[in-house]
Amino acid sequence: MKVLIIPEDFRKDQYMLKPIIEAMLAYLDRPRSKVKVLTDPLLGGIDQALNHEQIRKIIERYRGMVDLFLLCVDRDANAYRRKRLDNIEEAMKSHLPSGKVLLAEHAWQEIEVWVLAGLDPPPAWSWQAIRAEPDPKEKYFQPIAEQRGLLAEPGEGRKTLGLGAAQRYGQRLRQKCPDDILSLETRIGQII
Repeated sequence: MKVLIIPEDFRKDQYMLKPIIEAMLAYLDRPRSKVKVLTDPLLGGIDQALNHEQIRKIIERYRGMVDLFLLCVDRDANAYRRKRLDNIEEAMKSHLPSGKVLLAEHAWQEIEVWVLAGLDPPPAWSWQAIRAEPDPKEKYFQPIAEQRGLLAEPGEGRKTLGLGAAQRYGQRLRQKCPDDILSLETRIGQII
């Protein structure tokens, strides 16, 4: 299976999304799936990632090379984000050839939370507080990356921490992120 992840901005998100989606597919007994992150065009934020015309153009450009399109964005404390993603999925069905699928998911609240789910946080941090925090990237992710001396690496720590989180996919991410990771895994499992 050939998978194309469509992030809202690949420059940092690629380091988290690719290893996590690869781990998810391995968990679903699809370890040889080819996973790529969209880098052309660069979507420069949530507005472009949720733009129907932009997504349609991406599908038309890559539909001959991709079986599964995964639109992965941050929720950003937006209670209506899921509805917008559902609307995009529905609107794009008519642009997808038979056997091709677009699934859209939002990380609760940011993709960095998926990475945090795979890490051992400091004892003073609660998982409920991390999930509820509107800005977990600044409050939780960056301090861990800084503490581990990873801010100078590609993605400001996302590469190392993303790979580490992916290694604990089955033990941690699925259980800690049922509303997003497990939901996406279930939906992918239903189509493969």
